[in-house]
Amino acid sequence: MRPTKEQAKENKRRILETAARLFRENGIHAVGVDAVMSGAGLTHGGFYGHFKSKSDLAEQALADAMQKSLESEPGTMTLSDFAEAYLSAEHRDHAGAGCAVAALGPELARLPPQERTAATDYVRALIARIEELQERNGGPKDRKKAIAELSGLLGALIMARLVNDPALSDEIMASTRETVTGMA
Repeated sequence: MRPTKEQAKENKRRILETAARLFRENGIHAVGVDAVMSGAGLTHGGFYGHFKSKSDLAEQALADAMQKSLESEPGTMTLSDFAEAYLSAEHRDHAGAGCAVAALGPELARLPPQERTAATDYVRALIARIEELQERNGGPKDRKKAIAELSGLLGALIMARLVNDPALSDEIMASTRETVTGMA
């Protein structure tokens, strides 16, 4: 029996969310279509009704996750709030629900240019968001500084995740938050 349009839409949403989480947790190449479909509570057979290929799935899932990430930030956030949330133990410890660029940056960089459009748009949006936060903090928009701050936040999150010393991980995040926000 063929699913209704509403069921098909819901199935695709579940597939996208499951794929984005699994890709961020394990890497795109380490996750197969079977694992995504199983994680979404669906059979492998329905995959090609929604996607042309695993590459198509990855592109759509990550674009969806990045867009939802941008939409989820409160409009009243300050640069300090952003840095606190981005460099939090919660974000560090749950890559599957966090920033796709921090979780998959090197893997995304190896994709063909046409498959990196969503990541490029997301980075542009994050730079613009930090410029807005600079202005909200009473300063002028400074694109160069926003790029440096975003790079620092991304790099700090990656480093905090990769070290096996919890105290060093916390220190990396705290030092970067302090440097980005200018607040001790």
